[in-house]
Amino acid sequence: MQVPHQSVVLVVDGRKLLFLRNEGDADYPNLQVEHAEERENPADRDQKTDAAGSASSTRSGNMEEVDFHQQEEDRFAADAADLLKRRALANEFESLIIVAAPKTLGELRKHYHKEVTQRLTGEVSKDLTGHPIPDIEQALLNA
Repeated sequence: MQVPHQSVVLVVDGRKLLFLRNEGDADYPNLQVEHAEERENPADRDQKTDAAGSASSTRSGNMEEVDFHQQEEDRFAADAADLLKRRALANEFESLIIVAAPKTLGELRKHYHKEVTQRLTGEVSKDLTGHPIPDIEQALLNA
């Protein structure tokens, strides 16, 4: 995939996001960090207050227990989509590429604003939030 000059690349998973801008050209991207954010999200078991064997064991078999960790990851994706909307409405980018963990990408898509969709030039369903920028550049070129 080519990454146009001045494109914004959002690299995101359920708790970290990284806004990068391509200062290079389409064939030789040079991604520079514009903004980074990370949100604490403990494991689901650490967010629950029910002790084992109490209320959770008395629930009927057809009711599923709430996964607070996943709920927070979904909320983070919705917040990231809102940030994209605000930046698109402020004309901060003309071209957008999103690199996201598969679940996060699915959740993001639910919240895309039409201005974001119009500027979206590519998506990569891959979790690269913990990777160095040269690896992200290479993954984009290989996509």
